Amino acid sequence: MNTSVETISTDWRDYYELTKPRVVILIVFTAVVGMFLSVPGWPGVMPVVFGTLGIGLAASSAAVFNHVLDARIDILMMRTRGRPLPQGRLTEKSALAFASSLGAVSMITLWFLVNPLTAVLTFFSLIGYAVVYTAWLKRATPQNIVIGGAAGAAPPILGWTAVTDEFTGGALMLFLIVFVWTPPHFWALAIARKEEYAKVNIPMLPVTHGEAYTRLNILLYSILLFFVTIMPYLIGMSGLIYLVAASILGAYFLYYAIRMYRDHDDEELPMAMFKYSINYLGLLFAALLVDHYLLFPISI
Repeated sequence: MNTSVETISTDWRDYYELTKPRVVILIVFTAVVGMFLSVPGWPGVMPVVFGTLGIGLAASSAAVFNHVLDARIDILMMRTRGRPLPQGRLTEKSALAFASSLGAVSMITLWFLVNPLTAVLTFFSLIGYAVVYTAWLKRATPQNIVIGGAAGAAPPILGWTAVTDEFTGGALMLFLIVFVWTPPHFWALAIARKEEYAKVNIPMLPVTHGEAYTRLNILLYSILLFFVTIMPYLIGMSGLIYLVAASILGAYFLYYAIRMYRDHDDEELPMAMFKYSINYLGLLFAALLVDHYLLFPISI
């Protein structure tokens, strides 16, 4: 009896791990911020609850598809070899069924309980990440993360359309922040894991063009990111609280980028920047949210 219970528990955790929960939480958070920023005051119960559910399920589905498509290279990389599929704890067939179920429920939820526009955009985002990026771009070009970043930057747009049923400039502004943030975020990891990517023939930028070129690109994108994150204030989308937060967070992001550009000997630095970049995005979007509701207090 004890063995049976333990096995069920382990299986549940394996399926849960396939969804990349820590990544999905950040994705869903940026979508939720998009919902609340799309209107003054309270955006409504239905779009918030079912929009969050549908977008979260779609992101989880894309993550599981990513695990399936990358299973053969994951076993060769230290960072990923312990995942459920490379270790044989789950079969590809069961993972595909799980991913398809999550995706189907997501589309049904968004189409019937939110709006068709959000369902369609979410579907293309899912396909963009799970198929176009993972199955093709990732293995085709060192600009994979730049081009494929469009799919990863879509959640704020999805949150926005879930509430408004339309695509506006504010949604594009949030998309642009995540889109420009993605390359320096991921290239820092790529430098830290350069040898592993080279081992499995994934043409990440530090593998194909060297670390010095990659560090320069991280710095250039980080400078661009600083100015892009100031734009919500400049166009009147946010106020002084966000401006101060974005400036402080951005300055520290630039500090990491400058250190990365100058110091090639600190082996811990790329991973430190990668970890900070995750916290950076969450805090930046939290600042947007706080600032918005100081301007437009919630009235349910």
